[in-house]
Parts: sequence; C-alpha cells; structure tokens
Amino acid sequence: MKSLYLIVASLIFVSGFSQNKKERQELLASIYGKNKKVINYDKSFVSDDKLYYESLGGHKALNEDISNELIIKKTLQKYMNGSSYNKQELIKSAFTNNATLYLTGKNGFKVYTPEEYAGFFKNGKKGQFNGRLAKILSIEIVKDIATAKVEIAGPNRKWVYIDLFLLKKTNNDWKIISKTATRVDNPKKKDILFVVSNAHFYGKTKLPTGNSFSEIVNAYDVFKKAGYTVDFVSPKGGAISLAYINTSDKEIKGYLYDVSFMNKLKNTLKPSEVVTSNYGAIQFIGGGAAMFGVPENKEIQNIAMSIYEKQNGVISSVCHGTAGIVNLKISKGKYLVDGKRVSGYPDDYENPNKPYFKTFPFLIKKTIEERGGDFNFTERGKFIVETDGRLVTGQNYQSSKPVSLKIIEILEKK
Repeated sequence: MKSLYLIVASLIFVSGFSQNKKERQELLASIYGKNKKVINYDKSFVSDDKLYYESLGGHKALNEDISNELIIKKTLQKYMNGSSYNKQELIKSAFTNNATLYLTGKNGFKVYTPEEYAGFFKNGKKGQFNGRLAKILSIEIVKDIATAKVEIAGPNRKWVYIDLFLLKKTNNDWKIISKTATRVDNPKKKDILFVVSNAHFYGKTKLPTGNSFSEIVNAYDVFKKAGYTVDFVSPKGGAISLAYINTSDKEIKGYLYDVSFMNKLKNTLKPSEVVTSNYGAIQFIGGGAAMFGVPENKEIQNIAMSIYEKQNGVISSVCHGTAGIVNLKISKGKYLVDGKRVSGYPDDYENPNKPYFKTFPFLIKKTIEERGGDFNFTERGKFIVETDGRLVTGQNYQSSKPVSLKIIEILEKK
C-alpha cells in the first residue's frame, strides 16, 4: 500500500534496524519494491518529512506524495475548523458541489448535500467554539484518489464520531467527494499523551539517533488494549526519527506495518495543538533523541504541568525519557523531582569514551540528584519502576509495559 511505504520511509533510519546488511536490504526491498533503481538499499536516509537518497547525490523523492498529503490536510482542516466554529462556508469549501454525505440521524439513514450538512451549524454563533474537538487519524493516497479518517469528539467527550472521507484530486486541489460517519459512546477515560523528540542526530554531529520504537510500542500496546487513546507530541510536530527497531519481535513488526499507528508517528502534534484537558497522563519516551529538544522546551513543560496540576494527571518517563522531566517545576517553583523517587537510564551505564556521550547537554542521574530527587536503578537488563504519588518512572525499555500498567492503575482508582 503506497501510503504505508511513504509512512515507513518518512520515519526510519536504516541504521536503526537490528538486522545485518542483507536483512536490511531485503526489508527495504519489500517496502520500496525490488525494481526501484534509484535506491541504494544501504544508504537511504531521512531528513524531516522528506526522503533523500545518497545514491542520487541528495535529490528529493516522493515530493508529490508529500505535497498531496499537505493539500489533503488543508482540505480536512477546512471541514474540521468549520464544524468546530460554526463556519458554514468553510465547511462547504472542503467539498465538491455534488458531494454526497451518507449519514444516520434521529430519522434514520439519509443522503445529504454539503449545503444541507453545513446547515446543521446555522444556529451556532459563527466563529465561536462549539465543543467539537477534531483530529486526523489517517490519510491514504493512491494517485488521484484518497481516503481519510477523522475523529470528532463531542462536548464533554461523551461521544465520538469517526468520519470517513473519499477525496479526489481535481485541478491540483483535493476535495471531499463523499463522507460517511458513525457515532460511538465515549467512555470517560482521558487520553494519554506521549512526548517524543524531533532530533535525528546526537547534538550537532552526524551520529544518527532516534526515539526508541520498542519503548513506544511496548507502552502504546498496553494503553490500547486497556481502551485508551494515545496521541504523540513533539517540539516541532510532524515526522520523527526512530531507533531500536527489531522486526524479529512479533509485536514490534506488527506495529511497524500498522498504517494508522505509523501515521500517528508521521504526524505528531505540535505543542500548540495539544488540548491538555483531554489527557489523564503524559509519558516521556526514551531513546537517544530524548536528550535533545524536549527537556528545554517550555511549551512541553507547560503541557506536562497542566496535566499534572490542573487535570490531576500522571507524569511518567522511561529510560532516557527521564531527561524530559528534569526541568519540570510545580506551581510553587520547586522542581517536580524534589523529594521524589525517580528512575531512568543511569549515568553509570553510559560510556563516557563514546562520541555520542560527549554530545549530551546534561546527565540524567546527576541532574535529578542536584534537584533533590532520589534516583534509583538496578542492574543492567532488569527493570525497576518507581512510583511516587503521580510520578511514575522506569529505568529502561523493559520498564515500558510495567510503567504503563502502573499509570492505568492510578487513573482507574480515581
């Protein structure tokens, strides 16, 4: 599926795979196709949201797919913003004039025109937020047609609509030609927010790094099976780099080829797009990338403390993700970790002689202890979870599942 190829291509550093060269080549061949002559299977890499190939001397590829996706997002935003702020003309501008909307209401199934649908919002004050929270779940493109899914959460999140769209490209623009939707009662569980980094390299070097895919998957799977929705935020939003991808692991391999899941990682939220009242917990994901961009980001700090103090939520971190909590302060001005038991990847297990280590802007254990925290860890290869009130932290990727289970335990006791 073309969209899956794009999503995976936009996220993966080849050096992050655990396989040998031959296995990496075979995997990339299965993703891109064996007849793609432009690809050097062992040298392809990513930068931000565009794919480049060293074998072409840095020429851009897949620009058309990226451009199409951006235009589709703009069209969907017209629909989403129009229906959230009672802007009838904005809603209609997302559709072709002869679009068909297949909806089920109080009077049963009916086919509507864009004009009729926009009329549902005529009684609301134009420009005033009506409580509908919308987010794009997925986009799949095949040449000049596309499908998209959008989630619409109603006021107080008592219900959720899943909207399914069919779009067509005409005159270099994308318009919705058909829509249907289904409504489901929404349990009162608040969502979970994962914090990831946009860093692709260690500091200013060319040493590749990424967010730990294994930590993401281990935690995400726990929350998903417990009925929670997980969103991702990064300092800049958009596609992120990934590391520690072991496709010999059945669970990791399953998520790697899950289009909806990978779309979330390709389209992480910007801090400005986060509505903190939606979330019951925030988790800082590890991987070498976690040391860069996240710890000093004031917007993410504010999001975390809003969830913790205003929503009575949980703050958590795993492995190098604990770097993301070192600068957090409660409203009284004290550091969050002051007087609390904390775990994370210890300085003791870093290799000070390696080039990557010299790029670290600070040391996790040292900084936690300087700020009044009681840093605890166990031997390599084993996990430890420290729970101190609504702060839950873990030492390594093996801690991801137990940390997430502990978060759920806290949330469901409320």
